[in-house]
Amino acid sequence: MAKRKKTNCIPGNEKYTIQDFNTEFPNDDACLSFVLESRWPDGRTMCIKCGVEHKHYRVTGRTAFACDHCGNHIYPLAGTIFEKSTTSLRTWFYAMYLMGSTRCGVSAKQIQRETGVTYKTAWRIFKQIRTLMSEDVRLEGSAVEMDETYVGGTRRGTRGRPSGNDKQKACVVGAVEREKGRVVALVADGATRENLHGIAKEYVLPESIIYTDEYPAYRGLDWIHGYDHRRINHSQGIYVVGDIHTNTIEGFWSLVKRGIGGVYHSVSRKYLQTYLDEYSFRYNRRNSGQPMFVSLLEQIYERAEQPHASRDHETLS
Repeated sequence: MAKRKKTNCIPGNEKYTIQDFNTEFPNDDACLSFVLESRWPDGRTMCIKCGVEHKHYRVTGRTAFACDHCGNHIYPLAGTIFEKSTTSLRTWFYAMYLMGSTRCGVSAKQIQRETGVTYKTAWRIFKQIRTLMSEDVRLEGSAVEMDETYVGGTRRGTRGRPSGNDKQKACVVGAVEREKGRVVALVADGATRENLHGIAKEYVLPESIIYTDEYPAYRGLDWIHGYDHRRINHSQGIYVVGDIHTNTIEGFWSLVKRGIGGVYHSVSRKYLQTYLDEYSFRYNRRNSGQPMFVSLLEQIYERAEQPHASRDHETLS
């Protein structure tokens, strides 16, 4: 019998191991240099004092870089999530590596155990990293699936669909493209017609095909907003009829619920949107062809406040 050939399920260009991380970012200086190079390649940028572009060199013992002509300082960490943080910059990068290396998420307790920071610090680090993962996505393509779900604890003694102010369950509405496969997931005040239609109108291109289940609040997407609305009747045990189904968005809900239940255990309604942003960020880049950690690093300088300004104080790493 021929021996079965082993295959590598992860393409080479999507690999980024802990050895790769330790080699590229061995210390705080390497992390700071990366931020500088990402924002201002080769340290060249406009000097506010000189009024022209000059090369800047590292100031020993500080996170500042000085103009080689006049000595005016710039701070690569200014305007980023690292600004004014006293936590090691490499700890921040390592937390980003962990978050980018998992499909289900990683808890703040995990980074606390691995780095020795306090739980409060670890929780704040992850909270700040999730701000990099929020994005304004407009769904393209001719076919979009929409569905709503509920995230939260078990409701006891109550039946039926939770209301918008339910204390246990939070309503989440999602829409996903069938072609490019990008997803949008939003916390809503309830699965009302106003909310569902409003989300469709904001995130789905006009005249697109929208696939939903038979929930009555979706009615009118066709004759009110001009979409080609096609529904599948789940209440009768029908889940696929030709190309009419909502399996794609339901698969995303499965990832979210398994991740929250298995890693975070519970998430308050106040911060639920940030967790949805985290799962959406990963989902939208699952076929990007580069490591998720690299995609997350790109957000540092893309989200950095511009233009930079000279600071009177030092920004700590």
